[in-house]
Amino acid sequence: MKKIYLLSLMVLAAIVAKAEITLDYTAGAELVSAYLWRGQYNGGLSLQPDLEVGFSGRHIGLSAGVWGSVGISDWKFQKGLETEEGYNPNTYFMPELDVIANFSFFGIQVGMTHYQYFLPEAKDNYQTEITLGYNFDDELEIPLYISWNTFVAGDDFNGEYDENDEPVLDENGDPKSKRAFSSYLEIGYDQALPRNFTLGAKIGMSPWASEFYGNDRFAVVNVSARLEKAWEVGPCEMSIFAEGCLNPYAMRQDKENEYLHINAAGDDKLYMQTLNGTVGLGIWF
Repeated sequence: MKKIYLLSLMVLAAIVAKAEITLDYTAGAELVSAYLWRGQYNGGLSLQPDLEVGFSGRHIGLSAGVWGSVGISDWKFQKGLETEEGYNPNTYFMPELDVIANFSFFGIQVGMTHYQYFLPEAKDNYQTEITLGYNFDDELEIPLYISWNTFVAGDDFNGEYDENDEPVLDENGDPKSKRAFSSYLEIGYDQALPRNFTLGAKIGMSPWASEFYGNDRFAVVNVSARLEKAWEVGPCEMSIFAEGCLNPYAMRQDKENEYLHINAAGDDKLYMQTLNGTVGLGIWF
């Protein structure tokens, strides 16, 4: 076993030695008309700074970074206090800070993201997600990627229901819930166009019931496209972009679907829209 371990280390060391490892960093921010995440509307006009540092080389990379979002409009910690027929009208726009770590090896991507939400009223104001994916561009020079993302900690639960679709209560009379392990499978393609334009398209699926994504079965919850134009200004790179998102699953559901009314990130009527869009301006150093 020790010989296999040492041999693996030697092979990895040889790969790293030939990879011509360099230190990289990116720092910048985007100003967006709406904060969209996996097709969900998470807030209005927002400033989203980003910082990432790491090492990269041929077929290998390691990085860590932080990403944040602060709402400039529609910023409220809590709206509404009462519940009505089991439906909680509380909706939120909140400052957010994500801590991200990623490792890549011959196109294989392994990562972890910790989402921290600054909402004093919330009991569970964080989520932790692990990611496994593959980037076809690294080996095959095809600008296609696939990733699987699963929440493993934090606020991610599905309610328990009996055969009559009534909530199951615990000994204290409170609704029971169990960890959902909400997951998101995404396939994306980015095509470079003339004059520094880039067109990206992606499709996202929730493979099983998740109150977080609003589905009670396998569902395609996000089909989106983004057009971006970039140009250099001295030592900086700037870009403008527009993005549109469609939720095919929500289009098929009526208002009796319980999951579509849970975990609204913004105003309910906005969250439940099947079509969302945003435009933005970015600057990177």
